[in-house]
Amino acid sequence: MTWLITGGAGYIGAHVARAMNDAGEKVVVLDDMSSGIVKRLPESVPLVRGSVLDRELLDHTLAGHGVTGVIHLAAKKQVGESVEQPLRYYEENVHGLTVLLDAVVKAGIRKFLFSSSAAVYGVPEAEVIPESAPCLPINPYGETKLAGEWLVRAAGRAHGLSTACLRYFNVAGTARPELADTGVFNIIPMFFDRLTRGEAPRIFGDDYPTPDGTCIRDYIHVADLADAHLTVARRLAVQDTAGDLTVNIGRGEGVSVRELADLVNEVTGRGVTPVVEARRPGDAAKAVASVERIGRELGWSASRDVREMVESAWEGWCLRHPEARGA
Repeated sequence: MTWLITGGAGYIGAHVARAMNDAGEKVVVLDDMSSGIVKRLPESVPLVRGSVLDRELLDHTLAGHGVTGVIHLAAKKQVGESVEQPLRYYEENVHGLTVLLDAVVKAGIRKFLFSSSAAVYGVPEAEVIPESAPCLPINPYGETKLAGEWLVRAAGRAHGLSTACLRYFNVAGTARPELADTGVFNIIPMFFDRLTRGEAPRIFGDDYPTPDGTCIRDYIHVADLADAHLTVARRLAVQDTAGDLTVNIGRGEGVSVRELADLVNEVTGRGVTPVVEARRPGDAAKAVASVERIGRELGWSASRDVREMVESAWEGWCLRHPEARGA
């Protein structure tokens, strides 16, 4: 098979592209380079620069590279920005997916893997969240991911596609320093950024009904996430009949924000006491993935722990911010 990976030069996408390529899968990347970096990709992986909104480019790419399966990661993903720019998020994340799926169907492609998010659950009541939990997103980003799932499944049923929707929990770490996340939107790089600037990391709320009062989250190493994509893609490749698989991607274990801050201090060699600020609206006390379904259906489980995530992320951060080591 030949897999098209949209958004494949981004942080997660490049890890997926490398994992697929290293495993002997044939891949081609489509990326608009809004957050992608060319050097993240192996030289042997073709890169097509452009958007999934460009139907002519999609048709040319699918036919020209003999694509037989698609892994769709291209999307806007900043929660706060989605609140400020909902029209842009629906255009990029939902309309872009519509254009892509139409091109896929017309090209006769029957394998489609969609990058979704735990944001579809909103603020769940269950502390350990199964895929059957109600989906009640609380921001436009989560809404676009849920709408994307609906669209993927509907297209699959109507056109005989084998589809999969992967609901990521909190992605962290890096397989190698040069592939690290360059954004400062997730908690670990936010901690690193504050420490590098000589400021104390921030904890939002310490009065939650948890053992230490701070929120508990499920973190997944990006290399494990990439391996999960490879596992699911290979299942789709050998699947003879149409159908949908929706699975959580996490470790099934929670880590509190304070525990994470302590680990960051330990890995970076700092001893900075975090400052506690007011709760952020919409933060659940605890959100941990149930990983029973992916274990049962695919025999897959994460293999890397939170320390590996923090240590690898720190190496990646220091590659781009060498002053951080002596800060």
